[in-house]
Amino acid sequence: QVQLVESGGGSVQAGGSLRLSCAASGYTYNLGCMGWFRQAPGKEREGVAVVSTGGGSTLYYADSVKGRFTISQDNAKNTLYLQMNSLKFEDTAMYYCAADSLTDWRGRCYQERHGYSHWGQGTQVTVSS
Repeated sequence: QVQLVESGGGSVQAGGSLRLSCAASGYTYNLGCMGWFRQAPGKEREGVAVVSTGGGSTLYYADSVKGRFTISQDNAKNTLYLQMNSLKFEDTAMYYCAADSLTDWRGRCYQERHGYSHWGQGTQVTVSS
């Protein structure tokens, strides 16, 4: 059993910054892929940033956040982070942490929601213009 708990969301002005945290607990030894997804009202959940944690090489950012967001991890603390800078109104969404041990046929982490079985409850990010 794996539990993921997000924190760090809130309401900020455009141009501001937030750092999201995802604390993982339970059986986390084989979680080779972890990432952040977001979902705005009326839209599909989309991948924001994904990183391989078990020796893989995957590092993915959605085009819309490249240069502004940074994904990082502290394996000793079983914690995943998302540093969000230069926030825009379009970044407003519920942000979810996800994890799984599965990779695609080339050994890369999935960038889509179907590749992940463990999910947090989400943390709301609201950016005012």
